[in-house]
Amino acid sequence: MLLSLDIRDVLIIDRLELRFRPGLNVLTGETGAGKSILLDALGFVLGWRGRADLVRQGADQGEVIAEFALVPDHPAQAVLSEAGFPVSDTLLLRRVNSRDGRKTAWVNDRRASGELLRALSEVLVELHGQQDDRGLLNPRGHRLLLDAYGVDAALLERTRAAWGDLRVARKAHAEEIARLEAARAEEDYLRHAVSELDKLAPEPGEEEALDSRRRRMQAAERLRADVARAHAALSEEGAERLLIDATRWLETAAEGFEGALDAPLEALGRALDALGEAQQGVEAAAETLNIAPGELETVEERLFALRGLARKHGCLPDDLASLADELRARLTRLDNGARLLADLAQAERQAQAAYDTCAQALTAARQEAGAKLDAEMAQELAPLKMERAAFRTAITPAESGPEGADAVSFEVATNPGAPSGPLSRIASGGELSRFLLALKVCLARGVSGVTMIFDEIDRGVGGATADAVGRRLHALAQGAQVLVVTHSPQVAALGQHHWRVEKQVVDESTFSRVVPLSADQRIEEIARMISGDTISDAARAAASDLLATCL
Repeated sequence: MLLSLDIRDVLIIDRLELRFRPGLNVLTGETGAGKSILLDALGFVLGWRGRADLVRQGADQGEVIAEFALVPDHPAQAVLSEAGFPVSDTLLLRRVNSRDGRKTAWVNDRRASGELLRALSEVLVELHGQQDDRGLLNPRGHRLLLDAYGVDAALLERTRAAWGDLRVARKAHAEEIARLEAARAEEDYLRHAVSELDKLAPEPGEEEALDSRRRRMQAAERLRADVARAHAALSEEGAERLLIDATRWLETAAEGFEGALDAPLEALGRALDALGEAQQGVEAAAETLNIAPGELETVEERLFALRGLARKHGCLPDDLASLADELRARLTRLDNGARLLADLAQAERQAQAAYDTCAQALTAARQEAGAKLDAEMAQELAPLKMERAAFRTAITPAESGPEGADAVSFEVATNPGAPSGPLSRIASGGELSRFLLALKVCLARGVSGVTMIFDEIDRGVGGATADAVGRRLHALAQGAQVLVVTHSPQVAALGQHHWRVEKQVVDESTFSRVVPLSADQRIEEIARMISGDTISDAARAAASDLLATCL
């Protein structure tokens, strides 16, 4: 609900503070008093595209502030959350237009974009009038309106889910076709490469092991000589003989030293053990240097084959094994392609059938809802003196999508036998206003949390028809907030809250102001609307009677 609208230095408004209430709020005044300026100001703070020269003459900038109260789970809270703004029960919008044309906006005291303002306006305010291309006159929104009016939300959700499944199945099928086509184009290469890799059978880490082995074999002669000399130095002819002799001599002398040589003898024992381990290690190393004839050539051929194949495929030798697995899998996929394609095609057909079932059910639900809406519109149009007009919800095939395969448009025929067509092209000004009002009455049942604004929607009607218009606006305002700009006394009399828009000239400058009316002031204003500039007692009496009838 719109709580307040504060306007500073906009067109002919210097300072204006309006406090709105739930129910039917009516704004009246003479033509040119500035009623449209209020809508321009509200549209400005909501980010709507409008006139650019909003700043009042002599002012540096114009400013508009709008405060809204949000019911629990209001859609505006989701918009704020998605944009990263804090969510609360109230919403404060502020927008400034400088003299040089720059526009700056804030949402709850945080800088915001015009795009965010427009997204919020979509769920905060509905503007209905003869020049409105954002609401009921926009055929792009008719399907959404019909769905909200009479289509099961669960069916819509199932259709969206089925569409998602169908898109996934289509994508998987198309991608597999593309993969197979690419694989067939390189089939000869795959078969040759897999055969070559399988024949070589590379293993991770093999290249490093072969290279190390090759280097050892290349240095084998020098290594054999060094190892042999080391082995001789450690053997019975070298260190081992000396250690044994030293041990024997110390054992012979130990008796005369009364235990002083025990520790050295133990150390020599440990040295002999370590020397034995060293001898075994040297012998094992020497055995590895025994190279069979042609073994070096075999190792080099294997090593060079690995490195050559790695260069050929542009990878490291250690990656050849994983490359072989990848190419083998591609070849297997190619060989099994017909079966896999058949499975994916079947999955796509099943997804298409499931979607078609949902879309057909959705079409049937929309046709049923459309027939119901058409019947309700007929009932609403009769009191508005349009009983000869016909309203039709046209449902035609459209490109499939997440919301089904239907195009929906609201069409009218103003006279029996006349062709039907879009609302905006067929109906005249007064007829259009009444069509829009009747349609809004039908569509708005059960809707809350949106401020509805009707800009002179009663234009061109009077008498009983104007009274019928007013009563439908009054019915719309039950449990909601409706703002009406009107020239009709019948509509104004039905308002629960009444403001008069008027002009004042101060020091040769024109200003627009809005005055909340008391009960007596309402009688005067409605009497003016009945009789014109000269208000007679008869007009006052008629205004009093009109207000009394509406209470």
